[in-house]
Amino acid sequence: MADRFYTPDALPPGEYVLTGPEAHHLAAVRRFGPGDRVVLFNGDGADHPAEVVAADRKRTLLHVHPAVPVDRELPFPLELAVALPKGDRGDFLVEKLTELGVSRFTPLVTERTIVQPKEARLEKLQHAVIEASKQCGRNVLMRVAPLTTWGAFLASADLPPRRLILHTAVERMPLGAASAGGVVIAVGPEGGFTDAEVEAATGWARVGLGPRVLRVETAAVAAAAWAAHAAVVPPPE
Repeated sequence: MADRFYTPDALPPGEYVLTGPEAHHLAAVRRFGPGDRVVLFNGDGADHPAEVVAADRKRTLLHVHPAVPVDRELPFPLELAVALPKGDRGDFLVEKLTELGVSRFTPLVTERTIVQPKEARLEKLQHAVIEASKQCGRNVLMRVAPLTTWGAFLASADLPPRRLILHTAVERMPLGAASAGGVVIAVGPEGGFTDAEVEAATGWARVGLGPRVLRVETAAVAAAAWAAHAAVVPPPE
């Protein structure tokens, strides 16, 4: 994977000045200089090849070449709604969901939720998405939605047609082809969803990941990996 640097700016062909932490990382950490080639991305779905013209610790002048569309996304929308675990485990979760191709992540507030991130924490999670996208080659950023209560999430009008809720009372996740219209998977906090919260999820399939008790981030990553696998490997006839 080419050396990749993120910017929120539009990247038409021509000269572009990269500033801030990314410019510092390019010049001071990676020590790129004039003539070196890198790839910029801004979430528009394309690689933007570029050549370094001049660089210092605060700004880098690049010549941007024509965009190269590169599709590294799943063939359907995959959403995860999860009650965030504590500390760095939340960062790990967001990083891995980004790598697996999840399109939207919604942090949930449930009856047993412990962590209710403030705006600054959500911004940090979005930064984790960018860093993971740089590493894995994604050109479309996973969206981190605002903190949402379980009731409000169930009432959302834009949820995908296939809806799965992880429930400790169900031992196995039934395998099957992913829905072309998208999949959403809900993962509760430590202790799981309450019986009342599960009952409120009308029309959601209750699924499980086996007889062992998994941490929140383990369950969410395993479920996302299953869905991503189902997207590219059809079930046996």
